[in-house]
Amino acid sequence: MAFAGIGDQDVAKHGVSSGSPAAYGGSLDAMCPTMQTVTECGQWLLRRRVLPQHTDHAGVMWHGAYLAWLEEARVEALAAVGLAYSDLSARGLELPVVDLAIQYRRALVHGDAVEVQSRVLPQRGARMPWHSRFVAPDGGVAAEASVELVLVCADGQSQGAAGAERRLLRRWPADLTLAAAALRRGPG
Repeated sequence: MAFAGIGDQDVAKHGVSSGSPAAYGGSLDAMCPTMQTVTECGQWLLRRRVLPQHTDHAGVMWHGAYLAWLEEARVEALAAVGLAYSDLSARGLELPVVDLAIQYRRALVHGDAVEVQSRVLPQRGARMPWHSRFVAPDGGVAAEASVELVLVCADGQSQGAAGAERRLLRRWPADLTLAAAALRRGPG
């Protein structure tokens, strides 16, 4: 159902009205699947559409939404190599962000279909670096991000998550070392 006077610009620009399912995700599966897929470069790929909850009052993607998509891309990539983040947590392990930088190059706006292309770089000591690009609908890079993670173990699980002491793991368990190698190779 379209509201009177709203949607004319959407029809002209996208061929759909604001109230149609295609305007807010009805046909998004074909255009922006939620799972990781393979790109030509072997990067991890997450496709999303900028929705109203991702934007500020001017319809421009809010800077905090980029962080959420970076996290989602990492969690989905882990799942794709057979390592659910919930399983890590159940083992008392976490991958916190210890360094983050984003360079915003141009605005993404409400309705844009965006690709988050991520690559896992070789580990540097205890750090697992990721590089991600937010690619706009026209193929231009809207933002680039560098994120570094470390693996920590929560000791004292009986104290609960909030009271647990965390220690950095410089040597990763064998299964996580294999998962990290699979992440660096990329999907496929």
